[in-house]
Amino acid sequence: MPNLLDPIYLLVAGVTAPWWARKARGGWSERFGRIEPVGTQDGNTRRGRIMLHAVSVGEVSALRQVVPLLTPHCDVLVTASTDTGLKRAQDLFGKMCDVRRYPLDASWAVRRFLDSARPDAVALVELELWPNFIRACVERDIPVGVINGRLSERSFKGYRKLRWYLRKIFGSLEFAAVQDADYASRFEAMGVAPGRCLLTGSMKWDAARIEDDVDGASKLAAEMGIDAARPLIVAGSTGPSEEALLHEACPKGVQLLCAPRKPERFDEAAASMPGCVRRSKKQARPGADRFLLDTIGELRQAYALATVVVVGRSFGDLHGSDPIEPVGLGKATVIGPAVSDFARVVEVLERGRGLVRASRESLGATLSRLIADPAERLSLGESGRAAIKAQMGASARHAEILLSVLDRVSRTRDLPESSESPRSAATTTSS
Repeated sequence: MPNLLDPIYLLVAGVTAPWWARKARGGWSERFGRIEPVGTQDGNTRRGRIMLHAVSVGEVSALRQVVPLLTPHCDVLVTASTDTGLKRAQDLFGKMCDVRRYPLDASWAVRRFLDSARPDAVALVELELWPNFIRACVERDIPVGVINGRLSERSFKGYRKLRWYLRKIFGSLEFAAVQDADYASRFEAMGVAPGRCLLTGSMKWDAARIEDDVDGASKLAAEMGIDAARPLIVAGSTGPSEEALLHEACPKGVQLLCAPRKPERFDEAAASMPGCVRRSKKQARPGADRFLLDTIGELRQAYALATVVVVGRSFGDLHGSDPIEPVGLGKATVIGPAVSDFARVVEVLERGRGLVRASRESLGATLSRLIADPAERLSLGESGRAAIKAQMGASARHAEILLSVLDRVSRTRDLPESSESPRSAATTTSS
């Protein structure tokens, strides 16, 4: 039977080639489904295999706790789409399970991938429903579900326009384990049977690392010339115009470090902070008070140095960034009004008095107040950490669901069952 999506994908690829060809991408063979066959890590008889697919770095990081909960009871395959996501997955999970690149959604690439991956169940992190992949899994009787599911109001509006087509895809899901009731209602509106929508909370809370010290932070400060004796505002994942806003809002005598979300904006960001020290240049300058983190993978170290953290992409029209990491480090954290992509996270932290909201107009006054008030900063840090701890536990709930699905699969296929029942295994680990 001909696949009508394949020619559509080819047409779209041709039209958008001038855009995606500008960015260097690796792993084309893997993108076309040619992956190394997946096998067990220790040479034992094959157990049931759960595939966890996470698009990029954020989704991969959300799996930090659930993967160790699963590996004692089944084989695990973690896949990612982006180069940065794949590297993050290899760093986190390469020693405990198989890691591969997720294929493009061409039907032949998906078939080739599944022939080598051989999953017995598939879990898609947050929402990554590619039609050919879902269809191929259904044809092979591989149950597919969503974990840590989220469908923002903005995305839902777009999906709803194609509901006539997407309803069957959503309806094919074995389950949708979603973060809150609002997401559940949207998944159900898109076609997931109400009995298959499960409220499990967000695994991002479990992935939060609550610690005071971060390896490499002191080295970063020394190499950039950051003065530990002076206050430092760190703005992470900044978007267009935000560096200029922060440059103006930063109180006099306070150091400012900005870390743009996208590398292609590094030069633009540097121009917004005249005379800034750029991390990539490795040229510290004594007495400097503006710094640009134009490298990848050092934001956590920068957050650890901060007196106050500002979460970027929230003072324009880019829908926010995740504030959990700096809050987990105990930092007084400020975020802007545009947070639709992280609305639930911000709501929880605000309710727990662990986060401060500010507008473009009030940012300067908010930063001045926090810099001048160490007691408020301490209170914010402690309250934020308490709010995070109160939300933890979703990873164990997701592991229980996944192992239960695999248990049902094992009863219909020639797969050995775990010596401990999946439900009790996950429950025991989470207690």
